[in-house]
Amino acid sequence: MTSSQHKAAPTGLVFALKSNPISKIVQAIPRPVWHADLPRTRIAAIMPHIARQAFLHGAIAIMPLSLAVAPWGLLAGSMAIEANLSAWQGQGLSAIVFAGAAQLVAIGMLKGGANLASILLTTLLLTSQHLLYGLSMRPVLSSQPLRWRLGLGFLLTDEFFALTSKYDQQQFNRWYALGVGLTFYVAWNLFTLAGILLGQNIPHLDQLGLDFSIVATFVALIAPLVRNLATVVCVAVSLFCSVLFSYWHWEAALVAAGLLGMSAGFICQKFAGARA
Repeated sequence: MTSSQHKAAPTGLVFALKSNPISKIVQAIPRPVWHADLPRTRIAAIMPHIARQAFLHGAIAIMPLSLAVAPWGLLAGSMAIEANLSAWQGQGLSAIVFAGAAQLVAIGMLKGGANLASILLTTLLLTSQHLLYGLSMRPVLSSQPLRWRLGLGFLLTDEFFALTSKYDQQQFNRWYALGVGLTFYVAWNLFTLAGILLGQNIPHLDQLGLDFSIVATFVALIAPLVRNLATVVCVAVSLFCSVLFSYWHWEAALVAAGLLGMSAGFICQKFAGARA
C-alpha cells in the first residue's frame, strides 16, 4: 500500500483504532482495511468487533481488583442483615449507591440509630473525591454523548479511575471503560448478594476481619502511582493525618487527611518546579 493510500484512510476508523488501548487488536486487523476504497459497510462491520474486544480487555483488566474487593462486598451484605435491613434493601444499596466505603459507613450509622441528615452528610464527605475524579476526566469524556457520560459517571469508582485516567482523549476508549466499570459493578453486586446470603446464616460475619480487604485494595491502587517526591509527600501526609485524626475521633478524618495530603503534594511540586 502506498503512502498516499495510507493517508487517505478513513479518518474515523484510524481514530477508532488509535484510540483503542489494545494494540494487538490493531495489529490483527488485515491491512486492506486502511485502503481508501474500502466500502463503508465493511468499516461498519469491523467496528463492533473492535468494541467487543475493547470491552473484554477492560473486563479482564479489572478482574484482579474485582476479586480483591470480594471480602468488602461480603462485609457490606452481611452488615446490611446485621442492621436489620431486608435482603432487597441491602442489595439495593449496592445496586443504586454503588460506593463501598459509603455503604459500610451508612449501614453502621443506621445500625447505631443515626438520623438521615447525618448519614447523607457523612456519605457526601466520604465520596467527595469523586468530584475530583470527575473534574480530572472531564476533558476526556466531554466529547462523548450524554448517555455515555451519565453511564460512565455512575460507574466511576476508585478502581475505575485508576485504570482509565492514564489515557488522554486520543487514547481513551469508551468501550474499554465500560468493560472496566460494568464488570466491577456486576462483581460488587454479586459479592453483596453472597454476603447477604451468608449473613442470614452465619451471625457476626463482620467480626472475621473482612474489612482488611479495604486497606489491601487501596494499597494495591496507590503503590504503582508513587513515582515522584510530590506523590510520596502526598501519601505520607495523608497517611499520618488520617491516623492522627482518627485517633482524635474526628468524623471527617479521611476527608481532612486527603485534602491536607493533596495540598502538601501540590506545594511540594510547585516548590520543586520553582527550584528547577
